[in-house]
Amino acid sequence: MDSLHFESRDLARTEEFLNRAYTKMQIGGTAKDASTRISRAAADSISIDRLEIGFEMSYDADPLGKICLCEVVSGSIENHATDGWKDEFRPGDLVSFAPPERPFSGKVCRSSYSITMFDPALLTRVAGAGRKDDSPVRLLSHRPYSRPAARQLSRTIAYLGDQLSDPAVQDSPLVRASVSQLLASSVLAAFPNTAAAERDSADPRPSTVRRAVAFMELNLDQAITIGDIAAAAGVTVRAVQTAFQRHVGTTPLGELRRLRLAEVRSELLAADPAGRTVAEIAARWGFHHHGRMAAAYLEQYGELPSTTLAR
Repeated sequence: MDSLHFESRDLARTEEFLNRAYTKMQIGGTAKDASTRISRAAADSISIDRLEIGFEMSYDADPLGKICLCEVVSGSIENHATDGWKDEFRPGDLVSFAPPERPFSGKVCRSSYSITMFDPALLTRVAGAGRKDDSPVRLLSHRPYSRPAARQLSRTIAYLGDQLSDPAVQDSPLVRASVSQLLASSVLAAFPNTAAAERDSADPRPSTVRRAVAFMELNLDQAITIGDIAAAAGVTVRAVQTAFQRHVGTTPLGELRRLRLAEVRSELLAADPAGRTVAEIAARWGFHHHGRMAAAYLEQYGELPSTTLAR
């Protein structure tokens, strides 16, 4: 089922549809007007659904057999229980709804939310390079490392939703494969998982540094702060500063500057000097003081940015 649209005010009809589109489940509700609207964009093993439930709907569901990410836009999901834990989700929350092999239950309270589902084997394939253990990769928590990690994953899912709605994507196996890989790698970056735990034991750099650098690389064109970087790494500002000094030999903001200067250099090398300026390109990557940027660029690359542009 690559795409779908469902709309109903009848509880029994909604339950029948949910059983067909997701998994066997029982739902309940007291409202006479059981307003439900669901749309789906999908390709291969990935689907992104938008749901609007206009009443209080209880659910008791069998395992989905898939990774299921839920992001609440409005309303709430309460008393959600699975795998020995219970939680509630509010607007802005992006969570792993349930392990693929576990049943789940709870109540949707007049909520608008999205559900992103994909084959759990995709995580193992994407994380596979260099792993000593060939066991399936599993998520270790239903919540991401941090709020910034969740926001970045949310932006990725929104982008992928647009891609899956594009007929050109449906016609291109290569583009569909890249969509799958982007989603899986973004989930692995956002959630604690068994592959990350393996890397922690094998990599002399702590996961703090890796998570911080991954966040920086995804947000080089954004106005991020040391607080944002620390939050994405799941530690305090002091802890992320200590980790970078100990394992990288610089500060988090020093590493951010290095990464942004690399983007400036890449753009300068590709630019037409007749149509672009150093100041314009530098400003795009957050450098608004030309003198300081030029000095940092000279130190990093051994030449002035104007020399690079003139090549």
